Amino acid sequence: MSSEEKDVPQNTQDLTVFVQNLLQQMQQRFQDMSDAIIQRIDDMGGRIDELEKSIGELMTQAGIEETTPAITGGEAS
Repeated sequence: MSSEEKDVPQNTQDLTVFVQNLLQQMQQRFQDMSDAIIQRIDDMGGRIDELEKSIGELMTQAGIEETTPAITGGEAS
């Protein structure tokens, strides 16, 4: 009997356990990926905040008045 044959469920109960384990593994992988994506988004948000702060400081040093554009309905005013 090869290792592949050993992995194949032999009856309904084995098949049920096999499918449940497979679904649990998939759920864990999706959760891990979701957590990683959320962490990257949070990190990117922090970087953007730091970049905005740095740009504001550079503008202040250069004597340029900082303005915040108003966004209404997706159109620049």
